[in-house]
Amino acid sequence: MPGSPIDIFLADTAATQRLGEDLAMALRPGDVLALEGDLGAGKSTLARALIRALADDAELDVPSPTFTLVQSYEARFPVHHFDLYRLASETELDELGFEDALGEGAALVEWPERAGNRLPPNAVRIELDHLNHGRNASLSGQGAAFERIGRSLAMREFLDRSGWGSAERRHFVGDASARSYEIVRQDGSGPRVLMNSPRLVMGPPVRDGKPYAEIAHTAQSVTAFVAIDRALHMAGITVPDIFAQDLEQGFLLLEHLGTGSFLDGQGRPIADRYVAAGELLAMMHGRLWPQRLEAAPGIVHDIPPFDRDAMLIEADLLVDWYVPAVTGAQASDALQAGYHERWNTALDRLAGREYSLMLRDFHSPNIIWRGDRTGHDRLGIVDFQDALIGPSAYDVASLAMDARVTVSPEIEQATLSAYIAARHAAGPFDEEAFRESYALMAAQRNSKILGIFVRLDRRDGKPAYLKHLPRIRDYLRRALAHPALADMRAFYESHGLLEERDL
Repeated sequence: MPGSPIDIFLADTAATQRLGEDLAMALRPGDVLALEGDLGAGKSTLARALIRALADDAELDVPSPTFTLVQSYEARFPVHHFDLYRLASETELDELGFEDALGEGAALVEWPERAGNRLPPNAVRIELDHLNHGRNASLSGQGAAFERIGRSLAMREFLDRSGWGSAERRHFVGDASARSYEIVRQDGSGPRVLMNSPRLVMGPPVRDGKPYAEIAHTAQSVTAFVAIDRALHMAGITVPDIFAQDLEQGFLLLEHLGTGSFLDGQGRPIADRYVAAGELLAMMHGRLWPQRLEAAPGIVHDIPPFDRDAMLIEADLLVDWYVPAVTGAQASDALQAGYHERWNTALDRLAGREYSLMLRDFHSPNIIWRGDRTGHDRLGIVDFQDALIGPSAYDVASLAMDARVTVSPEIEQATLSAYIAARHAAGPFDEEAFRESYALMAAQRNSKILGIFVRLDRRDGKPAYLKHLPRIRDYLRRALAHPALADMRAFYESHGLLEERDL
């Protein structure tokens, strides 16, 4: 069903260029933008700004394709700029590789009416007309691309309300969720981070009439991020300052903590930085954390518990997604029953163990190294909206068995030793219970991740995550080596769940 048309007045060339940036931030492979308007209406200006923003190159040469009919660019993903003004017949589109171009990247099409009915039905139409001393842009369409564009334009309005309406926008990073981040720059100020966190789409019921995200206690809105950010900041932990927020729409303007990595130039973990992060966790786990946090006056966030149902629904991702992918068949009833029996028995061992604020994804992509600072301020934490109250050992396992980078057993043990030493130094600490909880939480987390990474490939079309599976299997073997998990390890081995598999 078509969305409501959007009309934007563009007072000058700069406004047209900003619209190009806004479109670029929303564009994805497979999207088609049909640019309509008379000669001189600004179609090429708009396309040029869009392509430069997508390529993150303000000086990129983007000539008009009037005579070549098509120009292609290797930006963040391929983008093809068509000008069909000189097209004599629709059949010439085949010679231009029009259909292939629409399938392998994004396409901008000037004079789209000359393509006849060859444009896909979800193409977004942008009509430019002269209006007074400026231009009017009228956008219309349907489907995901048009919805993304509408949200990107709302983000520009948020920037404008925040005093950053003229800011340059560039893609920063996305993650496995629907969240995305941009770097925004404006004259006279340092760069800031624009966070786009749409309200969570809950999905269909999977158990007891509840969707997966509800059972796993995934954050449903940006309110969680704001509340936890404030709590961490008050505890002396370096998190981004929040300069502006729109909790209803899910937009935040954040401090840019830097780009320092936990990894060296070859992508290998730097042991001292993992040790420093382990010591930070020890400090955090020595504190008492309230369960109810304020995000704004009158708006609170209750931190959910990492309860048994959440632990089990996550662990089940291995049998729901990983097992079918590597065996070609759904997990048998016997496998599922045995799996649940062993996990329920293992989770019984957590009774009476230490629980604390659990950030959930405490690993290298979410920790900024700030080498010019001292102490815990060297570590900037940027991803914590899904935090729970759960076993303190969980975040230590998330760090020391980093899902995105191979942490050697030596660095893992150095990280563990630093954490344990800091806990002992701060007061009484049950090291034996912690080590058992660590192994159990590492086994649960890595079982979950095997399933998540397959799901990201099979359901979400993100095959890049499959390259991490051998590492996750190795981590799982390490975790299951703990004597308390001997029965679970035997079960995993008997069903081939620890074997190297090709997907």
